[in-house]
Amino acid sequence: METRKVQVTGGSTYTVSLPKEWATDNDVSAGSIVEFHAEEDLLLLSPQRENDRVEGTLDISSLDEDHELTRAVMTMYVSGFDVITLETTRISAEQRRVIRDAVQGLVGLEVIEETSERVVLQDLLDSSELSVHNAITRMQLVSLTMLEDAIKALVEDDNDLAEDVKQRDEDVDRLWYMVSRVFRTVLRNPTAATDIGFPRETVFDYQSSARQLERIADHATKIADLSLEVGELSGETAAKLEELQAEAVTVPETAMDALLTEGSDEATDRANEARGNIRAVDDLAREVDREVRESDPQSAQVLGLVVDSLSRTADYGSNIAESALQKAAPRP
Repeated sequence: METRKVQVTGGSTYTVSLPKEWATDNDVSAGSIVEFHAEEDLLLLSPQRENDRVEGTLDISSLDEDHELTRAVMTMYVSGFDVITLETTRISAEQRRVIRDAVQGLVGLEVIEETSERVVLQDLLDSSELSVHNAITRMQLVSLTMLEDAIKALVEDDNDLAEDVKQRDEDVDRLWYMVSRVFRTVLRNPTAATDIGFPRETVFDYQSSARQLERIADHATKIADLSLEVGELSGETAAKLEELQAEAVTVPETAMDALLTEGSDEATDRANEARGNIRAVDDLAREVDREVRESDPQSAQVLGLVVDSLSRTADYGSNIAESALQKAAPRP
């Protein structure tokens, strides 16, 4: 760390010198324009650049499996690259298909150029157009609705509804990748935090919570898959599973209310309420688990996994509550 003494020039202007090594590394010299970004008691400085697009190139020659290429595209996107060039000696028709499928699952990304040797992708949305607040609110709605419908599909043996739940998981994943991209972008570029209107700490809390909602959606998808293995449920078992689902979702619902609440006292109360509901969910989960064990062995095993997924949903909600408490805590 280096320190500088603030000087006063002209009677009213505060000035401070820049470290020479930093200026040299960032091509800052006499006449250069730099940008200042105020963030509470911090003042961040960065060079002003004519083209702030981040470009990256990836050789995909060694990515033989479809999932490897898909993961590579998603990783470059989440890492914050605005222009992504995928290169190889000759791009096959299968690789083009995989790339197009991956692009469709990512917000704002489009194919802007294709040749026999490369495919160029570009993010066409500005960071100011991406609302992490709206994204996590949408993730909450979709993931918790997925969970409710997954239990309904299980109880009523509705295979069409189960398939619909599985398809909705793609919507949650798309939003999760977008939130992760925004998070990494604001870490790298202070201008982005100013554009989206949230401090970087808040974006971190939103990203952490979005991860928990994505996991809830994954468990809803798991329950939808499991529902295809058993027939229609009835009686006490069905009623208990529906009761457990309703009890479990109160934790992430209350925690998300706390996270999105502006008042620190109210947010803290709501977060602690969410965490306090965990014990009731755990007690009910043990009760339901004993109930499903009375089913035939195959059904008992499947329903035991369903109970576990519902219990984990409450745990993920508790993690969101922790993020809400950190967001509401006084700043040091």
